[in-house]
Amino acid sequence: MITLENIIKYFHKGSVNEVFALNSISLQIQEGDFVSVIGSNGAGKSTLLNCIAGGFYPDSGKLTIAGNDVTRWPEHRRASLISRVFQNPLLGTCPSATIEQNMGLASLRGKTRGLSKGVKAKDRERFRAELQQLGLGLEGRLLDKVGLLSGGQRQALTMLMATMLKPEVLLLDEHIAALDPKTANQILNLTQDIVANQKLTTLMITHNMKHAISFGNRLIMLHQGKVLLDLQGEEKKNLTVKDLLEQFYRAQGEELAMDSLLLN
Repeated sequence: MITLENIIKYFHKGSVNEVFALNSISLQIQEGDFVSVIGSNGAGKSTLLNCIAGGFYPDSGKLTIAGNDVTRWPEHRRASLISRVFQNPLLGTCPSATIEQNMGLASLRGKTRGLSKGVKAKDRERFRAELQQLGLGLEGRLLDKVGLLSGGQRQALTMLMATMLKPEVLLLDEHIAALDPKTANQILNLTQDIVANQKLTTLMITHNMKHAISFGNRLIMLHQGKVLLDLQGEEKKNLTVKDLLEQFYRAQGEELAMDSLLLN
């Protein structure tokens, strides 16, 4: 489904601020994989997702999605293959538009758009049915502006909009980081249900090691632009946070400080 071959990316190359963001990254992500991506700040997590989404072109290497060489495709062209949910709930929707208008736009992702009426009666019926599954009462608020919703409601709506048309790849860029713990758990459970029901190929960035272990069938840890760990199957299933931290520090040639467990 997704193949990265020796992807290299520098920022500010040749200057005093040069950053070697992705260091010969090679990955094979299979169709239906749910991959948790973790790592310290500056490890390359968001850079990896931006590379896949088309936020920039790599300096060298090749990127393939669903059999398409998208290495030099611009971001808007990749939109027919990729859906993305950001950390900030404000980024996934248009606050001045209504719920039904936002959903109407999402239903046209990757399609040719004409001059017909944006939201038809049959669309509203479908939108209500889909919103009802969220259990947030939004099915009765189709004409409310999205800017009136809470952060959790907006992120739930964004998740729904991102998957209304099944994408080849779903990218989740710390999509619960800005939410309170209770709402974050609700969005995580919604994420798991949507990914499982649609069998979506998914990459989810998280700083929470418990979430990285609990969600998905595969776990990738990045460090200084390289893949430090790539765990799946029984190896991932039997992991504990302590095990993961020990492997992380061992790979860096450092000792595990027990107080670091308090941060996870």
